[in-house]
Amino acid sequence: MSLTASLDASSVSAAPGEETAVPLQVRNSGATVEEYRFEVVGACAAWSAVEPAVLSLYPGDTRTVSLMLRPPRDATVPAGETPFGIRVVPTGEQGETVVPEGRVTVLPFTATTAELVPRSSHGSRRGRHQLAVDNRGNTPVTVRLGAQPGTELARVAFDVAELQVAPGRAEFGRLRVRPAKRMWRGTPVTHPFQVFAATQVAEGEEPVAPVLVDGSYQQEPLLPRWLPRALITAAVLLIALAGIWYALLRPAVKSAAREAVTPEAVRSAAAADKSKAPDGGGTAGAGAGGGAGDTAGADAGAGASKPTPSPSAEAEASARAGAEDGAATPTSAQVRVRDSVGGGTNAATALQVPKGHTFQLTDIVVQNPQGDAGTVVISAGTNSSVLSLGLENFRDSDYHFVTPILVPAGGKVTMTIDCRKVGKPVGARTPARCSESLFLGGTMRADSAG
Repeated sequence: MSLTASLDASSVSAAPGEETAVPLQVRNSGATVEEYRFEVVGACAAWSAVEPAVLSLYPGDTRTVSLMLRPPRDATVPAGETPFGIRVVPTGEQGETVVPEGRVTVLPFTATTAELVPRSSHGSRRGRHQLAVDNRGNTPVTVRLGAQPGTELARVAFDVAELQVAPGRAEFGRLRVRPAKRMWRGTPVTHPFQVFAATQVAEGEEPVAPVLVDGSYQQEPLLPRWLPRALITAAVLLIALAGIWYALLRPAVKSAAREAVTPEAVRSAAAADKSKAPDGGGTAGAGAGGGAGDTAGADAGAGASKPTPSPSAEAEASARAGAEDGAATPTSAQVRVRDSVGGGTNAATALQVPKGHTFQLTDIVVQNPQGDAGTVVISAGTNSSVLSLGLENFRDSDYHFVTPILVPAGGKVTMTIDCRKVGKPVGARTPARCSESLFLGGTMRADSAG
């Protein structure tokens, strides 16, 4: 081989931000003049170079070039040992390449900065901040957080006492500033404070001065400034309203009440009492008649409970009352139907028109609270289907008819459901059966006698 190259030192240390030279001896053992190029191989190639980059040697000559190591002083180059190589390439004979190898140890350095975010805070009870610690060195550090003494009017407390910060990273330590005493009212007071971030160093290393950051907390009163004025204004307004009531409105109300008590009003009230008297007398007379009347009177006197009328009974009673009054009676009814899956249809009657009356159906409300799936059919009269709906298409559905649907005497309004799938209400267990409700409204009119 006509080329030999060797490093004076195979292991070297380099300080970040400084330049370190490593000698490299190159010898031309051939018989011709040769030119050599140098290439640095390894992780340190980005911040290393050989000077001069090209070398020409006569046969038998030996010269020295320098490998210049310039690691940057930032977090991009971590501290520690890194292998490298220098490829020596002859220009004339490419096969004679030589690669001397070595190891460079990048020395550690520490550079820590800190920033308070936000720099100032305000509040009546506390202020909140974050201390951002940025490690600009090339080795992990442990940073202790604390507050400088010097103020007794505000207390600073960190959530954590230490932070572990990797090279090139930033960590945040949350802190709270609390006033020593509460301030109920008055002018806001500003409390300055100072916090620090002290980098921990190993034994034998030089100590690093802590980073000091200034901040401020503005203590505000617990009671806002506008509260006393608002209370005074509200008190004045209440006094004014009370004065208006006693001075103007109350006499006017009393005068209107006195004017309303006229002889005509007294006679009308007496006539109304007399019109109710025959009903009570008839009941009393019936009770005084036969034994059945006595029994009924005894039951009524004993306060016997009466059964709750069904929707049809209520409609019939309303219709009779309307017939007596000679006018149509507003009537409403409701029904609830349950059905099991696969059990066929299930129907129930919401209203049955009494004899001698016609029901005018104007409003229908169908409710599917469980979200069941299936069909529901609303019928009115003699097998007359008014609505046929899919349960899965609605939860609450209402219909109002401008032209009423007439249901003759003896006719029924019914709801029939066919359950295919039981729904599941939100936040509840799945029921065993489908359950739907029907509410209807209209007027019950007595048929003319002629």
